[in-house]
Amino acid sequence: MTASFVCRTESPLAVEELFDRARSIDLHLDSQKDSGERAVAGVTTGLIGDGQEVTWRARHFGLPLTMTSRVTQLDFPRSFTDEQVKGPFKAFRHVHEFEPTAMGSVMTDRVVFTAPLGALGGAVERFVLARYLRKLITARGHFLAGWSQNPL
Repeated sequence: MTASFVCRTESPLAVEELFDRARSIDLHLDSQKDSGERAVAGVTTGLIGDGQEVTWRARHFGLPLTMTSRVTQLDFPRSFTDEQVKGPFKAFRHVHEFEPTAMGSVMTDRVVFTAPLGALGGAVERFVLARYLRKLITARGHFLAGWSQNPL
């Protein structure tokens, strides 16, 4: 079974700046320090671009996980999409959309994923993974938006 969620983050930053912050490997690592996330292969620093990959290692739910993602679409500064090409999910797709606003910009994260757990996966996706991932994406969005405190 597939699960999905949407997170929307307002920012005082210009849309171009928020777009680049969202594809910054360095800022991603800063936003995920609690999980000990590291970029270990592919693009490991700077800005990731269209067709490029990064392999992440992190600890979630007490388990060491490795996931390789590829940017499959990039339309500066409107949107980009990254998708798992190897890792713990049957499928994982993250669409990042950006719009200018009168006060700065807004970033919308659309995440769709399928857990690797078969029939049990539906309940786990909805009640455990979706909630956990939404919390991570919300905190990451808040960090990237330039807010000084985590809302969680």
